[in-house]
Amino acid sequence: MGAILLGLGACVDGAGTVGALPEEVAALAAPAQDLTTARLQEADGCYWYVHRGPVESTLLPLRTAKGNPICVSRAE
Repeated sequence: MGAILLGLGACVDGAGTVGALPEEVAALAAPAQDLTTARLQEADGCYWYVHRGPVESTLLPLRTAKGNPICVSRAE
């Protein structure tokens, strides 16, 4: 499974989170994911969101409709 890479490094604050999810990311994201909790993880360069299940909340990778994780390209 390939990751969707975006050049959105400028949208990241010092804590590795995104204040507001970029429109490009929201447009790529599959339905039924809580975009209000989505944030960029610096460790892997991918967006993750909080899935609130009946028993616990779990951090899951934000995915496209085809199931690919949504990640940013790293500046070299």
